[in-house]
Amino acid sequence: MAKGDYQDFVVVVTGASTGLGRAVAVEVASRGAKAVVINYARNRDDAEETARQCQAHGAETMLVQGDVANDDDCRRIAAAAEPYGRIDALFNNAGTTKFNGHANLDGVSGQDFLDLYAVNVVGPYQMVRACRALLEAAPRPGAVVMTASIAGVTGIGSSVPYAASKGALNTMTLSLARALAPKIRVNAVCPGFIDTPWFGKGMGEAAAEKVRANAAASTPLKVASTAEDIAASAVFLASPHSRHVTGETLLVDAGSHLGFAALVAR
Repeated sequence: MAKGDYQDFVVVVTGASTGLGRAVAVEVASRGAKAVVINYARNRDDAEETARQCQAHGAETMLVQGDVANDDDCRRIAAAAEPYGRIDALFNNAGTTKFNGHANLDGVSGQDFLDLYAVNVVGPYQMVRACRALLEAAPRPGAVVMTASIAGVTGIGSSVPYAASKGALNTMTLSLARALAPKIRVNAVCPGFIDTPWFGKGMGEAAAEKVRANAAASTPLKVASTAEDIAASAVFLASPHSRHVTGETLLVDAGSHLGFAALVAR
């Protein structure tokens, strides 16, 4: 992709304080984005670091604290872009999980399912709804990119509720792609393991290192993906280069799905 393919874009990224969200925000800024709305749930210091990196590429930034599970917060996030009169790309990246072995059925509760769905499924829906008018005001079809997961395709991942929520997000991507065409494109990126601090915080650094080594050894491409690796694919899906792509779930997992499910499972 050319470095100027996001020239003058107005972009909203949820969950942009660290990891994949930060990588996406910085990538679009490096490609010419005019403004980046940076949403974060808790850590303002990390969000400010994302803003500094975006500003280094010349992008204007706005920080908006908010929980995408809360509809009022979603509307505040969208409102940050109103001075620009449009949103060219919305990256629904905010997500959460609970780490629990799939066989341990007593390790998750009904409330765990509701909590994960509130952020991972309802949150993206509310963000699309809040941003719809501004996405439709873009000079080209506005683009939405969902951060789903290979877990939603193969039923693997950090827990059963997490995998189920990402499967629901993939299905919702199809529904919204139909409902919002032709003015808005909706696609999803499905990462596998991403080498970010998120895993270390959730399962402990020793366990995360084991997962990291296993990912590099077991994927066909023999790599453990970084946030920047995944961001490049997510950014492609919202760029003019994918202007004829909608309703797609793009697996970006270094080929790990080849060991878990046939391609027909898509």
